[in-house]
Amino acid sequence: MKFILRKVLIIIGVIILIILGYTWMNYASDKSFEELKSKWAYDNSQFIEMNGMPVHYRINGEGEPLVLIHGTGSSLHTWEGWTEVLEKDFKVISLDMPAFGLTGPNPDKEYTLAYYSKFLDTFLKQINVDQFSIAGNSLGGGIAWKYASLFPNKVKGMVLIDPIGYPRKGELPFALRLASNKYASKFLKTITPKSLFYKSMNEVFHNDELVTDKLVNRYYELYLREGNRQAFVDRAMSKETIDTSEIAAIKTPTLILWGETDEWISVEDAPKFQRDIEGAELIIYPNAGHVPMEELPELTAIDARIFLRKNLEKEMK
Repeated sequence: MKFILRKVLIIIGVIILIILGYTWMNYASDKSFEELKSKWAYDNSQFIEMNGMPVHYRINGEGEPLVLIHGTGSSLHTWEGWTEVLEKDFKVISLDMPAFGLTGPNPDKEYTLAYYSKFLDTFLKQINVDQFSIAGNSLGGGIAWKYASLFPNKVKGMVLIDPIGYPRKGELPFALRLASNKYASKFLKTITPKSLFYKSMNEVFHNDELVTDKLVNRYYELYLREGNRQAFVDRAMSKETIDTSEIAAIKTPTLILWGETDEWISVEDAPKFQRDIEGAELIIYPNAGHVPMEELPELTAIDARIFLRKNLEKEMK
């Protein structure tokens, strides 16, 4: 009996050591705004104070304004490839939305599509932009179509890239399942395995060769910005009900771009957007996942440029 008890205690001790070791190896402290700003801000980055947030944005090029909205866990850096192509034709405005990037958390802890849309409207007024085209990916796509439904007279054209909108079939992505679990989410605020970011990046990219250490470090470090981990959990915990009837009411000229192998939001949603938004056009990329603007930046940017320029020319006639 003593032998069995001793064996059980040894096993328990080993398990505890493994847990402590894993915790120690994956503990990550917050990174300050100033530290991350020095590394991840661009030469032309600008900051504007809004509700206690130093909203990070940049403007490239001249011409008709084009606003770019990133997705969950991302930042304005996701639009580097698009900016290089589109700044020749547009005044390209990209920004870190609240809860992400250098902008950081919303002090009011609200992260609904309606909140983001009103935040975006206030931001654009601050920088004197009234009418514009808009493009968004994932959560950013949801923000884009929500904005178009709330402020239809301000949006000249819209590009939705693998956007959220329709009820999900199947499980949430692993990272979002953790963040929305009341027990696991407590650990995410301090225990942040970089392996989780490699896993997530391999899920959202079709081509795993593009998942480089540099790419993962960008997502990882900006996630560690003070307050962003709590904000990620807060957003995941807020069970927002999306009214899809708002999508069908949109009259904005719309182009839908989708990665065929998207593991986060099924390509099956692409024809739903095309069906419900009157006159919407659809392009599906066979060699892309959830972030085609990062996987195929030049191709997707050119497709967006053709559509947006055609739409603006039609408007001027």
